Amino acid sequence: MTPMVDLVADLGEGFGAYTMGDDAALLELLTSANIACGFHAGDPRIMDATVRTCVEKQVAVGAHPSFPDLVGFGRRAMDLTPEEVRTDVLYQIGALQAFAVAYGTRVHHVAPHGRLGNLVAVRADYARAVVDAVAAFDESLIVLAQDGELADAARARGLRVGIVGIADRAYRADGTLVPRSETGAVIHDPDEVARRTLRMVTEGVIRSVDDTDIQVACDTVLLHGDSPGAIALAARIREQLLTAGVEITSLDKVLSGKE
Repeated sequence: MTPMVDLVADLGEGFGAYTMGDDAALLELLTSANIACGFHAGDPRIMDATVRTCVEKQVAVGAHPSFPDLVGFGRRAMDLTPEEVRTDVLYQIGALQAFAVAYGTRVHHVAPHGRLGNLVAVRADYARAVVDAVAAFDESLIVLAQDGELADAARARGLRVGIVGIADRAYRADGTLVPRSETGAVIHDPDEVARRTLRMVTEGVIRSVDDTDIQVACDTVLLHGDSPGAIALAARIREQLLTAGVEITSLDKVLSGKE
């Protein structure tokens, strides 16, 4: 069977006059987009323009909800209750859906951002809160996650789950990401990132920080565009996957192929 994978990136992460990443270049490489919904980045003008361009490029629109943390770019831990997490996520999906409907599309998936994204992998209460928000909004939405509490809670609710592979981040032996605060959390060697991506997609494994191979599902590969050389690396990853015979396609098709 031909391996298939979706390519996704975080987009619309500017605010006001500030920009982050090269969204235009990334959109030429993607099949899906995680769009900031205003809590860690993004504003109404940026959300509008990002959704419009996604529709033009036939890139699936996804919500990228966060803790309400503009100053910290959503990367700080916040002592929110599960009810606050549920309502904040529901609010953000709804905001993005308004722009999606305006351009004749809809939100296809939800991918928690930053510290929220890390915590839902290990905190069952936060995972349930996100799942409650997604299920209440639209049970056809796909939940993007790492293996962990969020993926488990979404599957238990009957929601579709897309497992995200992040080749430029170091993994622990338990499958969680090494926190950015620790040395070696981000892998900068382009050759190593490219090798890790290909192994994730074609073999279902990645090398952890304790130098052992661990099993990882990879329905979608997260690409980045907010660091020097990131666009060239993203293009290289895409070309390498195609050369290896991998079909780059929509997340819907990837998941349907596994059913």
